[in-house]
Amino acid sequence: MAEPLAALVGLGNPGPEHGDTRHNAGFWFLDQLAQGLGVVWRPESKLSAVVGKGCIEGVDVWLVKPLTFMNASGTTVGALCRYYRFAPAQLLVVHDELDLGPGIVRLKKGGGAGGHNGLSDIIRHVGPDFWRLRIGIGRPPPRRDLIPYVLGRPGQGERDAIDAAMGRGIDALPLIAKGDHQRAMNLLHTVDGEAAHGA
Repeated sequence: MAEPLAALVGLGNPGPEHGDTRHNAGFWFLDQLAQGLGVVWRPESKLSAVVGKGCIEGVDVWLVKPLTFMNASGTTVGALCRYYRFAPAQLLVVHDELDLGPGIVRLKKGGGAGGHNGLSDIIRHVGPDFWRLRIGIGRPPPRRDLIPYVLGRPGQGERDAIDAAMGRGIDALPLIAKGDHQRAMNLLHTVDGEAAHGA
């Protein structure tokens, strides 16, 4: 098994005007997790973030929400790795994913940014070798612009599907926290007893 998890970083844009938008799925995930763990958020100026600390299956893990905007997420992640001497492989970055439909959640390590500006900036700061928990939000209908879509609010049925996927992601965290990523992927990438295709 790999090294245990040291930090979860949720990606999103700060401010109440962005709170319910699809691009903030990473923040939604961390807020849901923090509530379940009883974590209290506090500002941390040296990281340009709000942080909390929780325990998952005996593993102490930092929860981090950057206060930079999405395009500058790497500023926080780079500072986190330098200050605490975390290796990228000890990080789990939680983000919205256009290439997965609402209700789907996937775990992967490394790779490119796939057009996600938050991931692009993190890769610029710490390289690509961090874990990603990809929360599906789907793509907009044909001829609908991408930016208004990701910065828009999902309908109730879509949000319910995203929330259910996040719940499955949280259920897999005990395995991820201990570094048992393969079992976590087996759990997350199986739908109704059948292996789901795609990375």
